[in-house]
Amino acid sequence: MATVDDVRRLALSLPGAMEKLAWGMPTFRLESGGRIFASLDDDDKVMGVKCPKEDRGELIAAEPEKFFIRAGHDDNFAWLRVRLAALEDEEELYAILVDSWRQAAPRRLLDAHPELAERG
Repeated sequence: MATVDDVRRLALSLPGAMEKLAWGMPTFRLESGGRIFASLDDDDKVMGVKCPKEDRGELIAAEPEKFFIRAGHDDNFAWLRVRLAALEDEEELYAILVDSWRQAAPRRLLDAHPELAERG
């Protein structure tokens, strides 16, 4: 089971990542521009990550115990919630964080870190 400490350690290991409190909760963002790529909910059981709106439905349908959106909050944003207890292992957590980081990272940061480029 993934913990908030795992989220924090892995999120902050990504290039340009920093932690900043927002809305009373930890957020992980890129120093350049401050784009948020992950956040922790106040219950320490859920993480929010960037996810294209068109991909959310398929992820939620495939694994509803793992993925969800918070109705009334995430509806209009490219954001997805992840239940930490439902994650299989640290590799899965890292993959989700890297995917979210890629969506927030500016081109120059992506170009500087080809090891994090999306694998085809």
